[in-house]
Amino acid sequence: MGFFRRTADEGRSGPSTPTDAVEATHSDPAAPDASGSPGPSGASGAPGATTTATPAPAAQRGVAARTRDLVKVFGRGDTQVVALNRVSLDIYAGEYTAIMGASGSGKSTLMHCMAGLDHITAGQVQVGGVDLAGLIDKELTMLRRDKVGFVFQAFNLIPTLTARENIVLPLSIAGRRPDQQWFDTVIAATGLGDRLSHKPSELSGGQQQRVACARALVSRPDIVFADEPTGNLDSVSSGEVLAFLRRSVDEFGQTVVMVTHDATAASITDRVIFLADGQVVYELRQPTPMKVLEVLTDLDPRVGAAQGSHAATGPSASAQSQGA
Repeated sequence: MGFFRRTADEGRSGPSTPTDAVEATHSDPAAPDASGSPGPSGASGAPGATTTATPAPAAQRGVAARTRDLVKVFGRGDTQVVALNRVSLDIYAGEYTAIMGASGSGKSTLMHCMAGLDHITAGQVQVGGVDLAGLIDKELTMLRRDKVGFVFQAFNLIPTLTARENIVLPLSIAGRRPDQQWFDTVIAATGLGDRLSHKPSELSGGQQQRVACARALVSRPDIVFADEPTGNLDSVSSGEVLAFLRRSVDEFGQTVVMVTHDATAASITDRVIFLADGQVVYELRQPTPMKVLEVLTDLDPRVGAAQGSHAATGPSASAQSQGA
């Protein structure tokens, strides 16, 4: 497929300073390549090197979150690592977006920066039109509480609280009562109606993650970020969680961004963004497991081979069977 790769001698450490990182080459994805074919946003032609992912021409949705020339650098001197190198990306409202890439590609760092969980080195991050760099700590905390929902791989439930108490915890901290009708809708969608009085130790892994999903949605956030939400689950439980996230987009108009390493999980989303060496290198709409595997294999044959053995039995098959 001829996707963009960085040469081996460029390495993972990147430019020597954050300023150099900001000055790195940044090509226009809408511009034609040498053959005259469009870049990643087009339907034909091999994509060239780019750090910008753009929507298909038919996509006319609003933007829920956005980055512009985002740089994230860890460490200094000889130990410096440029985790994100001038990433410009729009996340569209009411869509289910997956972010993929090999280990160390920057996918989790990108999500953490977009969600306001990590400070950026340079560039811009916006959520709901609000520039995160312009917020003081208290304002950033309020934005995360009111406009952003989180689903983590490790569930992050309070063991001494019941499922109901965990779900409404962010609202309780904010001194707000849940909208009962919306709460009932979310609980019905997650199938947790008979488990609300149970504590996490009394729930299965899949049920715990559905509690985490309900907690993320109950405040009606602008966007939900899910970091490897099925990483600790078996295939059946994974399918249940993925089906719920899919349903939250289709029925509730929720915006969901999911970091995943799983091609089958990514295949139930609307759009897949691929990262390599801290840059967005390709975008795929209407993904299928095979299409996702083709991109992953071209970016890193070892990743593609590992994914190929899992594609036929992965969680998306279960999710799709549940109407996702």
